[in-house]
Amino acid sequence: MPTVAVENLSKTFRVADKQPGLAGTLRHFVNRRHRLIDAVKDVSFTIEPGEVVGFLGPNGAGKTTTLKMLTGLIHPTAGSVRVLDQVPFKRKPDLLRQITLVMGQKQQMIWDLPPIESLRINAAVYGVPDSEAKRRIDELADLLSISDELTRPVRKLSLGERMKCELMAALLHHPKVLFLDEPTLGLDVNAQTAVRNFLRDYNRQHGASILLTSHYMADITALCDRVVMIHKGGLIYDGSLSGVVQRFAPFREVKVELGHEFDHATISRYGEVESIDGRVARLLVKRDGLTAAVNRLLAELDVTDLTVTDPPIEEVIGRVFDMDADDLSSGGPAREAAAR
Repeated sequence: MPTVAVENLSKTFRVADKQPGLAGTLRHFVNRRHRLIDAVKDVSFTIEPGEVVGFLGPNGAGKTTTLKMLTGLIHPTAGSVRVLDQVPFKRKPDLLRQITLVMGQKQQMIWDLPPIESLRINAAVYGVPDSEAKRRIDELADLLSISDELTRPVRKLSLGERMKCELMAALLHHPKVLFLDEPTLGLDVNAQTAVRNFLRDYNRQHGASILLTSHYMADITALCDRVVMIHKGGLIYDGSLSGVVQRFAPFREVKVELGHEFDHATISRYGEVESIDGRVARLLVKRDGLTAAVNRLLAELDVTDLTVTDPPIEEVIGRVFDMDADDLSSGGPAREAAAR
C-alpha cells in the first residue's frame, strides 16, 4: 500500500479583486468583487514506503499548497488524499504522530530559549518518555553535529544551526512520512551538505518516506531518484530524475575545441551555440541529428577535442519552467510508474 496516495487533487482559492488607488478601494468597499485562482489542478501521484521523491516547480506552481493539503492544514477543493491510509484533514492524533512538515521559511523553536528546551516540549507533546527523548536528542544532535549549540538561546544561533534544530524538533517523534518544504533555504554550502547527509541517513535508518521541495537542484540530485514536477498547478512529469532530460531535452550538449580561432557563424552551422570561450564552444544538438553533426564537425573543422554529454539538469528544468502551458500539455504528463 502506498504511503501517500493523491488522486485528482485540486485547490481553488477565492480572492478579492480590488483595483489600486483610493477609487479602487472605495469601489471595493461598496461592491466587493472576487475571482477564483486554481492553485492546484487535478494532480495525482503516489509515494511508496521508504521512497524519497523530489517535488519540483517554479514559484507559485502550487508546491506548498499541495504539501499543506497532504498534511491536513488546508482542505482540498476536489480530489482525494490519503497518507498512511488516513485522510489528513481529519487531523487524527494517530496520523499526526507519524508525519511531519518542515518549512524552511517557518520556525517552531522558541526564540529566547535554548533549543534543548523546545525539544523537550516537543517530546512531551508527542508523549515520548524522558529517557527515550534524551536518547533521541543525543542521536539526532550527533548526526547533525549540533550538540554544542543546544544550550545556547535560539536567537544566538546561525541560520544553519537553527535549521538543524528545526529538523531535530520535526523528527524527534520518529515520523514515518516527511514533508520537507525548502529545508536548506538560505543555508551555506557546508550546512546544506550536512542536512542532505542527515536526511539520507534518517531515510536509511528508519525507512521513512520523504517528499522534498527545493530550489537547490543539488538537494534533489543528492537525495531523489524520482521527481514529480508541477507547473501552474498541474502535473507535468512523474518519473525518474534521469528521465527528465530524456523527456524535456531532445538535445545533447557538444563541447568542441578547435585548433584555430573561429567565429559564431562558423560554429553555429552545427548546432545551437550556448557559449564560445576562445577556441572552445558549447553546442546544443538535437539527439536525432547528433551523429551527423559530430561527423561533420570532425570532417570539416580542425577539432582537437570533443565531448558529448547531456545538458546540466538545472538548465533542462529551467527551460521546462520557461515553457508555456500549451507546450507542456501537448504531450501530456510523462509517467514512468510502470518502469519503477
